[in-house]
Amino acid sequence: MKQLLVFLCGCLALAPSFAAPAHHDVMIADHPHVQEDSHHHAKLDRCEGIEFDAIVPDEKGQTFFFKGDHLWKGFSGPSELANGTFKELDEFHHLGHVDAAFRMHNKDGDALKDHDHIFFFLDDKVFSYYSHTLEKGFPLEIQQVFPGVPSHLDAAVECPKGECVTDSVLFFKGHEVYNFDIKTKTVKKKVWSHLPNCTSAFRWLEHYYCFHGHNFTRFNPVSGEVEGHYPKDARHYFMRCQDFGHGGGHKKPRCKLDAISADDTGKTYAFIESMYIRLDSHRDGSHPFPITRLWKEVSGRVDAVFAYGDKMYIIQGNQIYIYKSATPYTLIEGYPKPLKEELGIEGPVNAAFLCANQHVVHIIKGQKMIDIDLAVTPRAVKSEFPLPIANVDAAMCDADGVKVYVGAKYYLYQSPRVLAVSKIQPAPHKISPEKFGCEED
Repeated sequence: MKQLLVFLCGCLALAPSFAAPAHHDVMIADHPHVQEDSHHHAKLDRCEGIEFDAIVPDEKGQTFFFKGDHLWKGFSGPSELANGTFKELDEFHHLGHVDAAFRMHNKDGDALKDHDHIFFFLDDKVFSYYSHTLEKGFPLEIQQVFPGVPSHLDAAVECPKGECVTDSVLFFKGHEVYNFDIKTKTVKKKVWSHLPNCTSAFRWLEHYYCFHGHNFTRFNPVSGEVEGHYPKDARHYFMRCQDFGHGGGHKKPRCKLDAISADDTGKTYAFIESMYIRLDSHRDGSHPFPITRLWKEVSGRVDAVFAYGDKMYIIQGNQIYIYKSATPYTLIEGYPKPLKEELGIEGPVNAAFLCANQHVVHIIKGQKMIDIDLAVTPRAVKSEFPLPIANVDAAMCDADGVKVYVGAKYYLYQSPRVLAVSKIQPAPHKISPEKFGCEED
């Protein structure tokens, strides 16, 4: 237990609360005011430029930023002593710092019991927490839980299947990266000399960040590749600080969708202007990112998006792009193609949606709905229906029914057929600014 405390108190100096990040990357926080303790009189201010020891979210999505024996909860608020949250630390007052930390992601097999647990690493020991409580039997030697992973780590971050090849954990030590397969407990070592030495690593909404000094660099978790202009100052993105802008001045878009869809893995996206917002990761907050971040070949606004099988279809004007849904999304060779060639209709269209386990895509164009059977080649219009609703912006079919979005509102219909034959427009519902990361008119 003494080693646990040595590990955690030293790390808990900085942690902002997890809200949606700022301009294309992450959100920001208020100026922290450090609480003093009879044993600790440090006045830690992350706006002065902090090199974090570890960054990790808990099972509810609240993110902790650690520095020494202090932490910050989320992107705003003051620093506080780590032992106020991790109670076992009360037994010791001579803690060092956490070397690394990550939140486990695994819902399969024996590892399910560790899903959403936080693992902390200090020297050669590992500690497992759930609901801020130390699990029975911990701390243990790192090798007992993660064979092949070295001690005295610099950083760690979870990488779920789909973003990595398998459910994995990336451990950093200098320029060496140890990819730990959670299911097989095997390790593959890589050297990413092009990345800075990460003192902490953080996954947020499918994006991976290496923190170094008061800066961060976004990287691909499979290749380590860095895309874009980095490093960037964390004070512009992960906290609110005087004289530091919110991610370069990002302004939230209006609550008016251009398209909305979920892929075959359950990832749900809303498209607004030239941005997309991930909707199924609500516990980690919401934030708009440029469409080109995931779909590199698509620039500007889209007209409609739908998923069929393991592919994502994006309609823009008279063209259609088809992507393989596996992360990262990969454009199928030969695309984009004319919409007429692929679906047998001319663009532009207003919206498109497909219901679960169905092969008929419903295209809304003007005030009519066009049905196209995707299981038939060549594809052609199967049927057309006049619609009782005009000026449709987007539509989606899910477990609730068919949601038809018009401006800042949406209308819920029981099924595509009900939408087609309905004579009475249902009561409107408001689009949630919190859920969609948008501004009401």
